[in-house]
Amino acid sequence: MDITKARFAGSAASVEQTPKLKLPEFAFIGRSNVGKSSLINMLCNNGALAKTSSKPGKTLLINHFLINDAWYIVDLPGYGYASRSKRERENIRSIIDQYISKSQMLEMLFVLLDSRLPLQKIDLEFINGLGEKGIPFSIVFTKGDKLGTNALNSMVERNKKELLEYWEELPPVFTTSSQTKMGREAIIDYIYEILKLVK
Repeated sequence: MDITKARFAGSAASVEQTPKLKLPEFAFIGRSNVGKSSLINMLCNNGALAKTSSKPGKTLLINHFLINDAWYIVDLPGYGYASRSKRERENIRSIIDQYISKSQMLEMLFVLLDSRLPLQKIDLEFINGLGEKGIPFSIVFTKGDKLGTNALNSMVERNKKELLEYWEELPPVFTTSSQTKMGREAIIDYIYEILKLVK
């Protein structure tokens, strides 16, 4: 299976404002500037679908994209962008928490981590929080083309090892590149495996 059709389906500041057509949702989240919108565009083969920016914190709402008229990709605001005001950060945190906790259509949350960096404290806290809430999630390492193969594998394994200090086992882990389309097929196949189970 593949993504052959993708269109913007609306922005919302709360779960109550999300599209009335209720379909399975696969949401993407990560620290600001982790490459979230670029990854969504890569998965959908549409460079202009999700708005990308070199300035962190561009996504401030819950953005739904209808895929193949059958399910949604959800682009969530990035967390942890310190240059925003305290009020703005609290508002973004509230939007994220409300969606994750209340969305009845969320099937999988993909948590994006920058493959070039050691595991960040804010990422670890966010991931551990998902475990406490029982939210189904997977991990996606982004920007995999920015390191050589050995350095990439070493950093990914280092971060997985650190996570295993808190988890008995890890959820599915993907390594991606929006530039080379690394990981695209694996993520889409995984989504379709989940869709088979929820129909």
